[in-house]
Amino acid sequence: MTRLACTDLCVGYSGMPVAEHIDFCIGDGELLCIVGENGIGKSTLVKTLLGIIPPVSGELQIDYTGHGKGVGYLPQRGESQRDFPASAGEIALSGRLVRIGPRAFFGKEDREAARRALERVGALEWYDEPFDRLSGGQQQRVLLARALCATSSIIVLDEPTTGLDPEATQSLYQILDSLRADGMAIIIVSHDVDAAITHATHVLAFEDVAPQFFSVADYRAHRHARLCEVE
Repeated sequence: MTRLACTDLCVGYSGMPVAEHIDFCIGDGELLCIVGENGIGKSTLVKTLLGIIPPVSGELQIDYTGHGKGVGYLPQRGESQRDFPASAGEIALSGRLVRIGPRAFFGKEDREAARRALERVGALEWYDEPFDRLSGGQQQRVLLARALCATSSIIVLDEPTTGLDPEATQSLYQILDSLRADGMAIIIVSHDVDAAITHATHVLAFEDVAPQFFSVADYRAHRHARLCEVE
């Protein structure tokens, strides 16, 4: 089923458009790769999908039926994340905040969900380890577990492989392949286009004109044609 759909969506700030005429949809078991240069509207779109900023115009529909509420999010890695003073288990558990609402404490169900999420990404063995002592690849697994604690339907990852070595990158994509096989809808923003589209089902390309939505096969043909034009 369709989990997220945008129809003639315009995103921006204070009513001022940054990117317009965005049309795409993503369903269970699909992975959408968002590509394009910096400053062209990708981050603004992500903030809109996460509900951080409202759409300027157009329609955005997200279906959480049977999967709780919220969109799981793995942000770009930064120093504040790498040095966060908490255990891996506490980091994963924080993803439940979107579900518990005004409650000021985590219950048994939340803690069990955090353990399941860490196990799902192969990081349960680090549950009690300080987050800042983990490697970059290990930290990304923990942060992915945090995203999974927020929802079991849609996750958004912003440049998830930046700074990772090839082995850690491959491992992360294998986990994403497994999540997609289990029906998760996944959105990735990435500059590592060749690697990302290998695991994608669709591509949203931010280019000179309005963002264009492709199947992976059609995007490869489109990309090849543009390269030939340049040459």
